[in-house]
Amino acid sequence: MKRDLVIKWYFPHSPDKVWECLTSPELVNQWLMKNDFKPVVGHKFQFHSKPLPKMGWDGIVYCEVLEVVPNQKLVYTWKGGPRPGVIGLDTLLTWTLEPDGEGTRMVLEHSGFKGFKNMIASMFMENGWKKGIARRMGKVLNEMP
Repeated sequence: MKRDLVIKWYFPHSPDKVWECLTSPELVNQWLMKNDFKPVVGHKFQFHSKPLPKMGWDGIVYCEVLEVVPNQKLVYTWKGGPRPGVIGLDTLLTWTLEPDGEGTRMVLEHSGFKGFKNMIASMFMENGWKKGIARRMGKVLNEMP
């Protein structure tokens, strides 16, 4: 049992502006979660949110940057579990940006969901990516100079 998510958005902003929104830790904090992200290959970082013990998640997403192509592509791992050192979810996030007219086409591939428990997690995450990100990231983009 395996599942991958592919979600697409269009933002009426330039790729460099969307890239800044994807890679600035302060901006990512506004539209996603608190983090210590740096767009540097090999950098290990974490996202922090409210723990969900019943879902087997301690509220921390453990990540490592795998690829950075400025204004085009960002790839990092996305792992989580019930406590540090115990990983139940081991997935990969790939963000791809492409100019489209006056704006940017952004694609998120969240891949590697395996097993029944992670299938359920993928459904919650898919809903969050589709609804929350477009609204929150769009708001941050609109407020950027």
